[in-house]
Amino acid sequence: MAENKRDYYEVLGVSKTASDDEIKSAFRKMAKLYHPDLHPDDKEAEAKFKEVNEAYEVLSNADKRAKYDQFGHAAFDPAGGAGGYSGWSGFGGGSPFSGFGGFGDIFGDIFGGGTTRANPNAPVRGETLRQSMTITFEEAAFGCEKEIQYRREENCSACGGTGAAPGTQPQTCPTCGGRGTVTRVQNTILGSMQTTVPCSACGGTGKIIKDPCKICNGNGRVRNIQKRRIKIPAGIDDGQTIRISGAGDDGLRGGPKGDLHVSIRVKPHKRFLRDGADIHQSIEIPVTTAMLGGAINVPTLDKDVKLTIPEGTPAQKTFRMKGFGIQKLNSSEKGDMYVNITVGIPKKLTEKQREIVAKLAEEMGDSDAAKTKPKKKGLFK
Repeated sequence: MAENKRDYYEVLGVSKTASDDEIKSAFRKMAKLYHPDLHPDDKEAEAKFKEVNEAYEVLSNADKRAKYDQFGHAAFDPAGGAGGYSGWSGFGGGSPFSGFGGFGDIFGDIFGGGTTRANPNAPVRGETLRQSMTITFEEAAFGCEKEIQYRREENCSACGGTGAAPGTQPQTCPTCGGRGTVTRVQNTILGSMQTTVPCSACGGTGKIIKDPCKICNGNGRVRNIQKRRIKIPAGIDDGQTIRISGAGDDGLRGGPKGDLHVSIRVKPHKRFLRDGADIHQSIEIPVTTAMLGGAINVPTLDKDVKLTIPEGTPAQKTFRMKGFGIQKLNSSEKGDMYVNITVGIPKKLTEKQREIVAKLAEEMGDSDAAKTKPKKKGLFK
């Protein structure tokens, strides 16, 4: 609906007095920014790309721009009876720019080739592969090396990726002349209509393989198991990803290899909890240590460290041990360790211990506690 559309000048980021060259330049910039080839499976970028094209289709045409300046979006709203803008036709079937006149030349300048139809024999980058790996808490903290095994598409070594038997070469398709597409002309009551479709003779590749390679069955590709040792950096956290350049699928027709993305999963630790580069743990101390103070052993990632407990330390007191956390990713700096103190209260006292505690209670003015006697066990207990 017209009322939901953004102003076309705002979409392209130009003023209402912008020249044709300024509009064209702005369109080039915005189209390249949101082009689907640069943002595969990104619905938001696709929507932006459609919006940019729609704005340019109107503002690049003198008549349409004049109508838009006078009536706004209502000039192209079908509901208004003016035979409005037909909208974006999507990417399925035919050229995505077939209704935009001249867009092919513009996108040829931006992305190369001078035409919106992809060259069927152009180099294609290999697919990016994704794997996951689980490591221990300590391996994430200190870093390690791990071996990963995965399947990747590789160019057939027997035919060099051509798909043709060794000693032979694919032939140019005689039906489409190597273009990979053919043009069909249909006569209708509205006149002749041309449509471009993939060539059925070569499957849109522009090449015919008369003698297929027996190793890859003419595909030019084989799936092999790849083993690779990868370095896990110290400080990596759960859910982070390591990118290994060129470890993905081989490219097609001389295109570059894809990448390998390894998603890291870190096992939880039985004692430590991680918060970024910091570590948290709880330690129980005797009530006497909490009252009188003392030193306790605190486990860290690599050794036990002495921690001084001041006299009269309350339960749930937290101590910070600077620099005893995890090394920060891509840095020599370390986080801190936080030790939460809990106080252990004995559930059963000997007669002598009770006398000592009772005397302490009396000294501290807690007469009721000092007079409390232990319950005697019954005959059947």
